[in-house]
Amino acid sequence: MTVWLAPAGLADTLRLATFHTELERDGPGLLLRDILRGTDPQVLAVAAVIARSRADIIVLQGMDYDLDLLALSALRDSIAHQGTDYPHIFALRPNTGMPTGQDMDGDGRRGDASDRQGYGAFSGQGGMAILSRYPIDAAKVQDFSGLLWVDLPGALLPVWNDAPFPSPQAQAVQRLSSVGHWVVPVILPTGPFHILTFHATSPVFDGPEDRNGRRNHDETRFWQLYLDGAFGPAPDGRFALLGAINLSPSEGEGLKAPLLGLLSDPRMQDPRPRRAVPPPPDPKRRTDPALDTVYWPPPGPGPRRVDYILPSADLKLHGAGVDWPALGDALAAVETASRHRLVWVDVAVP
Repeated sequence: MTVWLAPAGLADTLRLATFHTELERDGPGLLLRDILRGTDPQVLAVAAVIARSRADIIVLQGMDYDLDLLALSALRDSIAHQGTDYPHIFALRPNTGMPTGQDMDGDGRRGDASDRQGYGAFSGQGGMAILSRYPIDAAKVQDFSGLLWVDLPGALLPVWNDAPFPSPQAQAVQRLSSVGHWVVPVILPTGPFHILTFHATSPVFDGPEDRNGRRNHDETRFWQLYLDGAFGPAPDGRFALLGAINLSPSEGEGLKAPLLGLLSDPRMQDPRPRRAVPPPPDPKRRTDPALDTVYWPPPGPGPRRVDYILPSADLKLHGAGVDWPALGDALAAVETASRHRLVWVDVAVP
């Protein structure tokens, strides 16, 4: 289940992929500028990685959003120039950079990037997007990005000194999603297939109140509540959960129970995508390094598994992998594109 570039488009086979592109820029319009120039090394590398994956449906994280999807359209065209066409694109305004008018991190200031609904220097920085070979039923998309954190059943809201952190006023407007929670129907020849996707916040970069860790916990737990019917009817098959959970099952900081719950949920399956050429075993690590999907260089924590595709249990697996070449030009390209690696899964859709 680790053969990279197994032929996509096989009869009854659907290739799904997720890729944290890190195509984030310092201001609005700058990503579009860089794509249109046609010379930006990172943009070209991202387009090459996506084109080479030949995914039928791919969810992107770390993609700056604009209202008319100009940057996403330009990236789609750049990918087409490298041999893979995506006639259908989709994105919604993310929570990143969305003003709140409140001090959301408790530092006594308002208006900083950390005081937005999701961390961002401007509205739309580092959003999500979908590229698809198949039509997207935009009219039936469910967008839960506006759900207030306090309204999540059993919300694990941060508390400090026995008081809501950073304030009751902040918690009254704080959305659960740091980027977004979407359910997107894609229309296959055999009928709708639902893409469940999100990009959870990092569980670190906070204080003893563990605001980010608790938010990551509840952003991830949302999906089990959703599948339980807490937010209305949910698909009982023909779906996949894709995204950047920003959490390893066994390493590093974070509250891991919701992630472990998803990985063991009988309604889904974990294909455990692996690198085709795994690195040598590391006795200091508690997990299989072949499963890693990111490398954060020093002073970062190093390699981790933080990006996931969990198909529904009714789908038959044909293959899965992490685009992590061992050596040479291919490795140089993926390292130029992002610290994250593209993850793919091939499934047969009943």
